[in-house]
Amino acid sequence: MARIVGVFQTSHTPFCYRRPEAWNDARKGRPLRADVPFDDLETNRLKYARIQASFAVLKRKLAEAGPDVIVIFGDDQLECFDFSNFPAFSIYVGEEFEGNVVDQDAPIAAERPLKPLQRARLQGHPPLAVALLTGLMKHGFDPAFSMAMPKPEEGIGHAILRPVQSLTDLKTPIVPFLMNCYYAPQPTAERCYRLGRAVRAIVEDFPDGLRVALVGSGGLWHTPSRPGAWLNEAFDEALLAHMAKGDIKAMAAHFDGYRIPESDASQDISARGRTVTGMPALSGPQGGGTRETCNWIAAAGAVEGTTATIVDRVPIYASPVDTAYAYFNIDPSA
Repeated sequence: MARIVGVFQTSHTPFCYRRPEAWNDARKGRPLRADVPFDDLETNRLKYARIQASFAVLKRKLAEAGPDVIVIFGDDQLECFDFSNFPAFSIYVGEEFEGNVVDQDAPIAAERPLKPLQRARLQGHPPLAVALLTGLMKHGFDPAFSMAMPKPEEGIGHAILRPVQSLTDLKTPIVPFLMNCYYAPQPTAERCYRLGRAVRAIVEDFPDGLRVALVGSGGLWHTPSRPGAWLNEAFDEALLAHMAKGDIKAMAAHFDGYRIPESDASQDISARGRTVTGMPALSGPQGGGTRETCNWIAAAGAVEGTTATIVDRVPIYASPVDTAYAYFNIDPSA
């Protein structure tokens, strides 16, 4: 039978991939809450170094796990889907796919240039992808699927490509598992937790010795470019504490149990816009990218009961975004 040999969690904000000299230039155009701290250039340089060191730890641990295939849980931000049809869950079952690789020397404003600076072509893994698709249906989920890139000019989105760029050699086959973390109504954290539990059962039923790694991409707390954006670091610390203990059900309950203060405009999604549906979220933090944490919860749910090592948590106040990096303490040789 196949088995899960590693689970890895990583943020993917563009600030991880842009030189720290550009961070405070980007901050000038963002409507942050007045109490968001200001980091000087030297502090930003130290934080950038911590992020790169965290990537290095995760890349080494992933290599030590020796997976045959990596399943990445990541959200789509209109790269594959749009409001004409936006699935809660979708699995890419094609043979190969492309996406944009980040140019670390480009300014933050060029995060998604009209003409990509560099393109990566990656191998999929149709047998495992199809097993996940059909297995989840048997477990009471109804994911969509793509056999080819829905928008070839865009490719698969940054939530998949950035972890691939940072943590892999770009040679290991990847199964993109796209989750709606940005556009309300999104799946609850509880449902994502249960999805992760189902993924484990499906992997363990897969009829060969395939070594599978899982990656949760995105988060943590951030509401980019929203008025009054801030960081709830205490919320993230509590969430990471549940994950470190391996209590992923509590992690999901913590997320879903959050209630937005009436004074917090940064999470107001009631007005429909180009990237806002205007419909209510079902639970937890509503606006912006904080719900990308559900990508982490899905990956972690597959190994509930296993403790995790938090490599680092690095708040970037220029965005603001609370980034973090972690892996689960799985013995890949067991």
